[in-house]
Amino acid sequence: MAVVTSRFKRVNSRMRNSIIVLVALCLVLVFLVSYKTYRVYQSELPSFEQLHNIEPSLKTKIYDRNGILLKEFYTQNRVLTPFRDIPSHMVGMLLASEDREFFDHWGMNIRRVAIVAVSNLLNWEIQAGASTITQQLSRMLFLNREKTYERKLKEALTAIKLERTYSKEEIIEMYLNQYYFSRGAYGIAAAAQLFYSKTVPELDLNNCATLVGVLKGPNINSPFNNPDKALAARNRVLYSYYNHGGLTREVYDSLRNEPIKLSSPEEEIGIAPYFTETLRQYIYSKYGENTLYSGGLKVFTSLDVGLQQAAEKALYKKIDSLRARTERLYSLDNPYYTEILPDTVDEFGDSIRVFKKVQGAFVALDNANGDVLAMVGGRSFEESEFNRAVQSPRQPGSCFKPFVYTAAIDNGFRTTDIIDDNPIVLDIPGAPQWRPHNFDDQFKGPVTLRDGLRMSRNLVAIRLLLKINPQQAIFYAQRMGITTPLPAVSSLAIGVGEIKLIEMVSAFSVFPNKGIHIPYRMIHKIIDRYGRVLEDNSAIQKEEVLSAQTAYIMVDMMRSVVDGGTGQRARWMGFTRPAGGKTGTTDNFTENWFVGYTPQITAGCWVAFEDKTSLGKNQDGAKNGVPPWTEFMIAAHDSLPVAGFEEPDGIVHLDVCLESGEIATDRCVNVRNEIFTVDNQPTTTCRLHPSKGLYISDNLKQNDYLPEDTADERVHF
Repeated sequence: MAVVTSRFKRVNSRMRNSIIVLVALCLVLVFLVSYKTYRVYQSELPSFEQLHNIEPSLKTKIYDRNGILLKEFYTQNRVLTPFRDIPSHMVGMLLASEDREFFDHWGMNIRRVAIVAVSNLLNWEIQAGASTITQQLSRMLFLNREKTYERKLKEALTAIKLERTYSKEEIIEMYLNQYYFSRGAYGIAAAAQLFYSKTVPELDLNNCATLVGVLKGPNINSPFNNPDKALAARNRVLYSYYNHGGLTREVYDSLRNEPIKLSSPEEEIGIAPYFTETLRQYIYSKYGENTLYSGGLKVFTSLDVGLQQAAEKALYKKIDSLRARTERLYSLDNPYYTEILPDTVDEFGDSIRVFKKVQGAFVALDNANGDVLAMVGGRSFEESEFNRAVQSPRQPGSCFKPFVYTAAIDNGFRTTDIIDDNPIVLDIPGAPQWRPHNFDDQFKGPVTLRDGLRMSRNLVAIRLLLKINPQQAIFYAQRMGITTPLPAVSSLAIGVGEIKLIEMVSAFSVFPNKGIHIPYRMIHKIIDRYGRVLEDNSAIQKEEVLSAQTAYIMVDMMRSVVDGGTGQRARWMGFTRPAGGKTGTTDNFTENWFVGYTPQITAGCWVAFEDKTSLGKNQDGAKNGVPPWTEFMIAAHDSLPVAGFEEPDGIVHLDVCLESGEIATDRCVNVRNEIFTVDNQPTTTCRLHPSKGLYISDNLKQNDYLPEDTADERVHF
């Protein structure tokens, strides 16, 4: 008996010692787990500062001057939607499917964790998860999807931190704004637009159920990728919502039998792609990649969508016509008008030849503020992203002549001064003699400056440039806004230098702006995600680069181009507004230009083959530059009041004999009413046709006579 008692005591002692050891081990384990949890909570989780400053990636939006969305740039297609704008059914379906006790737990649902753990243990496999919405949000914001106990611990602890930092409504708002819905759509707003072309408040019950179903598997359950699986996922969401009391049986039965109706995905190119790509490059360069693609900027621009569409329509019509002409006149065997596509062969193994493509560009500016109203950089952005309006300096041909005439007028020449339109031979060091010619290979003899510009006589412009010095013309061109290098040679008069279309248009706007240069602008304002203004260009910069009198005389001379010169096709096409401009055609008809203006708008058009292939005999700026300009201007001025060019002080009008350039008498035959500055007006009557009195016109009263002073010296070259 004593032996039994002794053995019993020894057993009890061993059990007691084992229990003590077990308890001690449990305490150590609890301590280690607690310590690890504390360390993770303190050092390896996002700080409260990070939690308070959650900044989801937001896309940058580009708007036109009227608030129309042009383009979005993003790495994650996301627009933030406040909780108040989220349909209650969307919230209800989300909770019914993902976290029914969301409003009752504090980040973790302990009861569900226990139930799921037992279920998974009994089935010896993971059949369900227990992550709450807050835990899922924690994983999206700060963690990854690796299946480890450490990650699950961090997820749970981060969820607790989030619950301490944000309200339940804010957590749902963040969740629905963060989640990926496939095809680059992050957040409910992007998904609503992608799948239904709707705003979030416009989503109906079926829309909401489909989107919640997508959350379970963004790519697998996407209606675009797997319609059948998307339908099944939607119906599971509807059933959960019905089972949770969100729907009646009748409504549930009706909804689950409806098909999923989607909208077609919108084109990614956006409106005015050449314009928005120019802005993208600017923002990227100035503010960086992260700000551009994730910063949620709002960029308010100068562009007018209506005018942009008018410019595209007019230019594309002309380009398509020229492309069709090329294909009609030439065969694919023609080596001049065709090219070989690199790395392509036909079924016989021969290289594939295609026709070269005519390209074009168009820019329109608002004279009052320099706003770029329309910009087209080529026939098709998908075909070529190169922006010929801003990136490509090209020879302007006769479009450069107004700078030569401006320099002359501003330095004492008159519109009535006479220049000989006759052959000239120029010696060029290191090169053959240059014998320039006119477009029509004819010579008209002595002509006035006005007629020389009106008829675009090359020899007149060259002789005039030689008289004033090429550096003078370059000086005026640069003052008016041309930045590309220009050669100080005699052929500069007919446009051998290269100029960007947008700079040419901006420089021409000086004429209707009374000598004031207003730099072109594309951006009015840039605002960041917090409403802070990063850039404000509302203040208009102005610089006087010409006298108002010189600018007005040039306007008057260039009106002659449109009313009866190389640009008169604009009148034939029905454009009746006061306007001035200049055509340009380079040697061998390789490039066609027309830049012109009204008091309100200055616009320019360029058309050519990219590689300077000839457009064809007599294919000039009048035929190919003027029509797109005219069609655009008719559309652009449809809603604008009729306005004339305002004449500044210091301008006088006189009837002048075009043969002598002096004040006309009653015996002068070739008489024109001309304009001059007060300080540079003729003061003598015509010596070639002397008379006792002056030529009588509506501009002179019957008894208005001037004494016949000794004649001033006229200019003949």
